[in-house]
Amino acid sequence: MKLHKLAWILVIIGGLNWGLEAFHTGLTAWLPWNVAMIIYIIVGLAALYELFTHGKNCKACSMKGGNM
Repeated sequence: MKLHKLAWILVIIGGLNWGLEAFHTGLTAWLPWNVAMIIYIIVGLAALYELFTHGKNCKACSMKGGNM
């Protein structure tokens, strides 16, 4: 369950970063390229984890009648 929460937070951070990229002020703009790449990979892996496990980890999604 802790991994689900961490992945969810990383997905939110990734989404906010994409929103900031529209204004050319992404969160990783001030980091060296290799550090930014590592962060992008971690956020991408978190998104994949959420994509495949969210339904069984999320209480609201796993409730009867709460299917997405």
